[in-house]
Amino acid sequence: MNRAYVILALVGCCCLLGLPLADAAVVEHTFHVGNLTINRLGQRQVITAVNGQFPGPKLEARDGDTVVVHVVNYSPYNITIHWHGVLQRLSGWADGPSMVSQCPIRTGGAAYTYRFNITGQEGTLWWHAHVSFLRATVYGALLIRPGPDKPHYPFPTPHGEATLLFGEWWNASVVDVERQAMLTGGAPNNSVALTINGMTGGYELPVRHGKTYLLRLINAALNYQLFCKVAGHAFTVVAADACYTDPYDTDVVVLAPGQTVDALMYANATPGRYYMAAQVYQSLANATYTATTTALLRYEHDNSTAAAKASRSLVMMPHMPAFNDSETAQGFYGSLSGLLPDGKPTVPLHVDTRMLVTYGLGVMPCMPAQTLCNRTRGSVAASMNNVSFQLPTTMSLLEAHLRGNIDGVYTRDFPDRPPVVFNFTSASASSNRSVMLTSKGTKVKTLRFNTTVEVVLQNTAILGSENHPLHLHGFNFYVLAQGVGNFHARSPTRYPYNLVNPQQRNTVAVPAGGWAVIRFTADNPGVWVMHCHLDAHLPFGLAMAFEVDDGPTPDTVLPPPPPDYPQC
Repeated sequence: MNRAYVILALVGCCCLLGLPLADAAVVEHTFHVGNLTINRLGQRQVITAVNGQFPGPKLEARDGDTVVVHVVNYSPYNITIHWHGVLQRLSGWADGPSMVSQCPIRTGGAAYTYRFNITGQEGTLWWHAHVSFLRATVYGALLIRPGPDKPHYPFPTPHGEATLLFGEWWNASVVDVERQAMLTGGAPNNSVALTINGMTGGYELPVRHGKTYLLRLINAALNYQLFCKVAGHAFTVVAADACYTDPYDTDVVVLAPGQTVDALMYANATPGRYYMAAQVYQSLANATYTATTTALLRYEHDNSTAAAKASRSLVMMPHMPAFNDSETAQGFYGSLSGLLPDGKPTVPLHVDTRMLVTYGLGVMPCMPAQTLCNRTRGSVAASMNNVSFQLPTTMSLLEAHLRGNIDGVYTRDFPDRPPVVFNFTSASASSNRSVMLTSKGTKVKTLRFNTTVEVVLQNTAILGSENHPLHLHGFNFYVLAQGVGNFHARSPTRYPYNLVNPQQRNTVAVPAGGWAVIRFTADNPGVWVMHCHLDAHLPFGLAMAFEVDDGPTPDTVLPPPPPDYPQC
């Protein structure tokens, strides 16, 4: 057995028994990325996968451990792996977004070793490809257990746990799906099904009556937010994005792509069989696409009489919200609060840099390579402060940052405010060609080390108002406030900030036609991208990047890249 797995088995036993743990370990894995042929929905499909598994391997570590993953690429596509939510303190070279922190790992057996420490984190995260639409099948869970100095959860130890990864399925190559969208300048084709742990149906979760289970829920879908319910059961949310929350009781969990939720579920229903369902949540007005997938929650050791068992032979389906129920979605997103460590306040109160970042869809002229694009209408684009983010082609942003030679790679002029102020959430914006047009650029916002940054993320209604999940690499942030309409900085009483116990996230679902205020401290040198985690919007340009300067001491300076760092 791999030494890492032995260590993790011992760790799990010690955690459950409350025994002291040994010093931090090195958790080491090898990922072979290649083709895998599987059957789904009665059709054979070749996908890109890790170690012949779909989803990929589950990684487990403790707070304080070092994770080492050797990635060898035998697939026909260039690849990178992102460790979603890992803070990557002084290890930005291991973050993974293609052409931001690294050039991709080439095909034909090229390799790169990701090495990073888990520092001050515990909970449910995940990993996924960060090139093209490949994360549709290249993903897996990353579970962080409490470290040696804190062997217990801040909630009652559950009897058991289950990790549920929700995804999407296409009866086509996802690379071809993305390429077709690029050629036409429009949105990609919808997936044909949702999955739970890679299955379009048939997954079962056995439970015992009277026991409590920790469900680790991960939305690995490319483009859809999800409602999640279990018939006849309720949840207590205890963490989101690997940040502990105040216990929040609910019968529905809402997850945007990229987000995770840890929820306790009490198996206290009448013994029987119950459906767990995940259903698409659509925030875009006039959207019609919806999909639902189910798994079976099955009670074990049912000692009821045969007649009682027969009466429960039917499986109960949960009553799901309407697929466009934004009130329920925002009610969940806005109700979470952070669990204070030892009751101490944690929000930085002094703000050094304030930004208003408007974002959403727009249009731009068709590019020459978009051979199927309507030249009159133009191509769908996306932007932040009217800059449609374009990845460099010759060198990653992080390598250019380290070399100190950014000419031709990026510029340091990302604006703190939008160039034009208008009624951002009015549907009439879609008829104003002057605010719809955007242009490409590779612009970053430079921050001094240890700067506290507050960003108002303002959704726009250009080409439709939609809830966008925005993910920030390299940091957790505090979600101080959320609302609908246009944010007005001069009305603080209208939008009260939670400066006591706000939820922490790495991915925030900003309300459709609304805004969110986030705050973080830029104490991690490097270049960190912030982007929409609806993958259809990333190639459109819905992204920007923060460049964080080195600090004043050796332990606040980004080290050089490792020897096997991929070259373009």
